[in-house]
Amino acid sequence: MMYFFKKIYFRYLWWIWQIVLIILAIFFMALGIQICIYAYRLNDPFDFILSFFSSNLMILISLVLLSGFVYRMFGVYRLITQKRRRSDDYKE
Repeated sequence: MMYFFKKIYFRYLWWIWQIVLIILAIFFMALGIQICIYAYRLNDPFDFILSFFSSNLMILISLVLLSGFVYRMFGVYRLITQKRRRSDDYKE
């Protein structure tokens, strides 16, 4: 029974979870860009500095997470295709 759940998770749900994480990273990156644009409309220099640096930090963290999720997905996809090629080579 546990093997069945692991098979379902690693075959389907893992990919869906990675896509959800990528969408969240893109959302927070877009939110950081919007905050950065809004920061230039502020009149108080202290508020500008706080908003500007917080938005840049949000964008930076989102980009790092986004690249990490995409890199992990490509790595897993590459491993799956190599495993299929090896199994196809042994069948012939």
